[in-house]
Amino acid sequence: MNYKILCVDDDPNILQGFKRALRKDFEISIAEGGAEGLAAIKNEGPFAVVVSDMRMPVMDGIQFLSRVKEIAPLSVRVMLTGNADQQTAMDAVNKGNIFRFLTKPCPPETLAMTLNAGMEHYRLVTVEKQLLEETLNKSLQVLMDILALVNPTAFNRSNRVKKLAREIADNLGVKNPWQVEFGAMLSQIGCVTVPEEILQKISNGSSLSEKEANLYHQHPQVGHDLIARIPRMETVAEIVANQNKRINDEIVSNLPNTQTETLNFGARILKIVFDYDKLLHTGHLPRSAYHELADRAGWYDPIVLNVLKEIIEQQVDEFVTLDVFIVDLKPGMILDKPLYSTRDALLLSAGQEITLSLILRLINFAEAGFITKKVSVNVPVANLQEELVGG
Repeated sequence: MNYKILCVDDDPNILQGFKRALRKDFEISIAEGGAEGLAAIKNEGPFAVVVSDMRMPVMDGIQFLSRVKEIAPLSVRVMLTGNADQQTAMDAVNKGNIFRFLTKPCPPETLAMTLNAGMEHYRLVTVEKQLLEETLNKSLQVLMDILALVNPTAFNRSNRVKKLAREIADNLGVKNPWQVEFGAMLSQIGCVTVPEEILQKISNGSSLSEKEANLYHQHPQVGHDLIARIPRMETVAEIVANQNKRINDEIVSNLPNTQTETLNFGARILKIVFDYDKLLHTGHLPRSAYHELADRAGWYDPIVLNVLKEIIEQQVDEFVTLDVFIVDLKPGMILDKPLYSTRDALLLSAGQEITLSLILRLINFAEAGFITKKVSVNVPVANLQEELVGG
């Protein structure tokens, strides 16, 4: 893969010199000054390596590369300057997280070696990011599919709230919102130790015996212990462990301070979305469920609760209920009624969002005669109109 390089300097002659010296081996873009460089990153990025001069008018190299760090954190940053004093180097490294600090005049071969090293570093970082966002995500989805077969009630609950949890995290500007989303996805994994009938009681709003309640309340810690074994999932595991904590409850963790904010917000988000989902599942409408949560003084983070309110107010309330054949199901449809097998085993609860993997599984069940070939689903009117227009 050919990675792009951005060179920024206020001297157009130097920029043209960069192009002539490097264009045979690298894909070079140039920008005159910091403002033009930021525009190039926005319009032409991503760039694997960004090389900047130090002394530029309006925005110097340190200021520019600090902004690059904010808007394109994966780009490798290199400082090239004729001012080689120690303080400049220290400021460049500390404020801009500089990968290399080169002094002028810089031999072309030295600059080329630096660019190659920067591109390799960029490749490793992006591969790691892809591993987290794609490979790990798909691996966890397989785990959730297994949970769906073993304990459908627990799977349905976590699957219903994961999108809402991610939306709240995004709106709050949580640093690593994927950790909150994964926390919601895996929040019920500890329920593999809880009998299905207990989970159905909770889902239906029925009371539990003391023994049943104690067994159920152990599932967050069980989930934590399972997830903590997965590399780089420590914060997710802590979010799962603290998912039932109220706003005034202490959250104890050994995580570094840089991850504490995500943990706190993640646990508080999960507490709200699961309590909100439970109210919806027992017959409350969205706005009614919100007001019920708002009346529970001392339970929830008011900042998170306010974001939930904003999301509810933006939702489209109009749905149409349709009976459709299993083969006509589409991702995004919502199951209107619980789905039972022909042997009266609960497979899916009402409110379950239909996914592609779920459709494939239901088609297999239907062909084997384990379920009827039609199900009742809710479809947003807007989506229905789009399908009619597209058809």
